[in-house]
Amino acid sequence: DIGDIIRGRDLYGGNNKRRRKLEENLQKIFEKIHSGLTKTNSALQARYNDDKNNNFFQLREDWWTANRETVWKAITCAAKVGDTYFRATCDIDRGFSQATKQCRCDKDKGAKDDNQVPTYFDYVPQYLR
Repeated sequence: DIGDIIRGRDLYGGNNKRRRKLEENLQKIFEKIHSGLTKTNSALQARYNDDKNNNFFQLREDWWTANRETVWKAITCAAKVGDTYFRATCDIDRGFSQATKQCRCDKDKGAKDDNQVPTYFDYVPQYLR
């Protein structure tokens, strides 16, 4: 899952060489974000400067929390007609349904929120999914 990869918690990375390369690239990216954020903001310096190993786990967690909806929209914007994502929240008053409009619910048909991120398993550990 993308959220687990971003947060550095992916259990099933497959190829060890590729997994290490991905982790190195993510650490470089978050190092740049970290240096930009902590240059001028003392509150952020206090929040993120406890990371002695430069894993940036707290920053990565915060980044994912702030951007997960945008990432989901970016992934699903290319979904083809008929692609679905099972989600009981699309038509909660009438039973189970599937999100079929770019894997989102159709607000015109009574959905509660057509832009809700349907990754409600996001924080369930991978081995339990």
